Amino acid sequence: MTTTQLTQARLQDLVKYDRDTGIFTWNMTRRRCRSGDKAGCSMQNGYAGIRLDDTLYTAHRLAWLYVHGNWPARQLDHVNGVRADNRLCNLREATNAQNAQNRKRVDNKSGFPGVRKENSKWLAEIKVDYKPIRLGLFMTPEAAHDVYLKAKQELHPFSRHQ
Repeated sequence: MTTTQLTQARLQDLVKYDRDTGIFTWNMTRRRCRSGDKAGCSMQNGYAGIRLDDTLYTAHRLAWLYVHGNWPARQLDHVNGVRADNRLCNLREATNAQNAQNRKRVDNKSGFPGVRKENSKWLAEIKVDYKPIRLGLFMTPEAAHDVYLKAKQELHPFSRHQ
């Protein structure tokens, strides 16, 4: 996905962006699309994509270009964690570490982020600057999760505190 060729002016010629809904619509009729039709499609990774001038772009990056006139200097984070929600109020620039704070990822047996089984107890752990910090061992995954959430509020100011 190149970001060097498409300009704000060209983007605004092709589509209209509604910053309150996050939806792009076509400005002109072309191929199978009519003026006013919703532009883009859902991609396998959960993002919305729009093909413009034979290049596929993610809609959230296009929204940024459309409104701000330049490509984001860093990654864009979806504040609510919904990759297809491209309302301007849901987008913010982020470093990789900040973006990671806002990921909703649970891939363990406890069912809680930051909690995993260690021996016969439950370990609460959080990462800061990619380094794990052990928060303690607990009798239940719920107790470990509570401690994790408190640490997340303090150590991950960029997150939604899930």
